[in-house]
Amino acid sequence: MKSLMQQALGADWEKLPPALQAHYRFGTNTDSGHMDIHYPGYLQPLLSTLRLLGALVNRRGSRIDTVVEKEVVGERQYWRRTVTYPDGRVIRFDSFWVAAGAGEVIEFVNPVLGLQMAPYVRGERLHYRGVRYVARLGPLLLPIPEWLMLGHATIVEEAVDDTRFAMDFRLTHPLLGEVFRYAGEFETASRGS
Repeated sequence: MKSLMQQALGADWEKLPPALQAHYRFGTNTDSGHMDIHYPGYLQPLLSTLRLLGALVNRRGSRIDTVVEKEVVGERQYWRRTVTYPDGRVIRFDSFWVAAGAGEVIEFVNPVLGLQMAPYVRGERLHYRGVRYVARLGPLLLPIPEWLMLGHATIVEEAVDDTRFAMDFRLTHPLLGEVFRYAGEFETASRGS
């Protein structure tokens, strides 16, 4: 079976290095590594509010131990992120992906709020371009303006070697500039399919 990323990329899937193919392969797998999380301090109240809705992580840090468990159930891919800070505090950030047609995916952070993204390959890097934020009300997907959220999303992922990859996620607001970033390095282990 093809993963959601294989479906979205089509023939470009074959251009991805082995580490990125392992990360997105159909089935159940775990990414283990570390992340840096940065955002301006003045956004703490907003990020804490968004956290109540299941979005993002509302604590900064460097080289934070992170485990991402991915599992496919039906037509959804579930992402369960466990972020463990040096002081022992643990933050969970869970979401699920669905196909959005036309080479796009939507990542929902709760049953209503999602980010529609268009992945593409340039060189050996995987890029995502944020298309729009959406609110799902029954069968309807209502667009939410980027300026009302934290801005435009971009992601770049690249292989470090045959088993490890680096990722860089950024949110850039049209008025405030870069307002959120998390970046890190991970290794994927398959747990079967």
